[in-house]
Amino acid sequence: MSDAASELGVANSTAHRLLATLAHHGYVVQDRSRVYRCGPTLTPLAQADASAHLRQVAGPYLQQLSDRTEETAHLVVLEGNGTRFIDCVEATQILRVSSRTGMLLPAHTNSGGKAMLARLTEVQVRALYPRGLPEAAKSSAASSIATLRRELMATRRRGYGLNLNESTRGISAAGRHVADHTGSVLGALVVAAPSARCDRRRLGELATVLIDVATAVEAQL
Repeated sequence: MSDAASELGVANSTAHRLLATLAHHGYVVQDRSRVYRCGPTLTPLAQADASAHLRQVAGPYLQQLSDRTEETAHLVVLEGNGTRFIDCVEATQILRVSSRTGMLLPAHTNSGGKAMLARLTEVQVRALYPRGLPEAAKSSAASSIATLRRELMATRRRGYGLNLNESTRGISAAGRHVADHTGSVLGALVVAAPSARCDRRRLGELATVLIDVATAVEAQL
C-alpha cells in the first residue's frame, strides 16, 4: 500500500481506499503477507500481452525451425492444463502436419504441453489435475498422475517433450519450453512430422535443431 501511495503521490489512506475498490472488482488481491498483487481480472490481460510478445519475438525463429527441419513448426502456451496453439509455420511438403492455431489440447497429450509441465513443481502439476488426468479418447497418452510424473521426469532429463501418436494418430512431435531471463516459462516451440517418415531416431535429430532454435528465442527474450 505504501508503494502505491508513493507512486501516486497520495496519502496512505487514499491509496488504501483505491486498492480496496480495485480488490472489490478483482483487479488486485492480497496474499497472506497482505501484499497486493494482480488479481483474476487482470490475469487474462497479462497472459494475452505475454503471448503477443512471445509471438512477435518467436515468429522469425518459427520460420527458421520449419526451414531447417522441413517440417511444421508450432508455437504453444500453457492455458490451465491445456496447450493453446498460437502460431504456426507449415512445412511445404505435400505430406505434412497442418496448422492447429487456435486449438486447445490436453497438455499431457502433446510434446509442447509436456515440455511446459515438466518445468512446474509436482505441487503445481497436481493443482492442475485435482481430479486426475482427463480421459483422452483413443489416445496412448498418460492416463494417471503417476504415469505423467514419470513422463515429465524423462522430459526433464532429455530436455524436450515427445509426442508419439498421442494427441493424434499418425503425428510425432518434439517440444521444447521457452523461458524468459527470470526462468519463467512463456511457452514452447514444437516441431511436428507425419509418423510415417519420423521414427525415434529422426525425432531426436529434429529435437537437436529444436533446442538450438528455442535457445535463440530465449536469448532474444
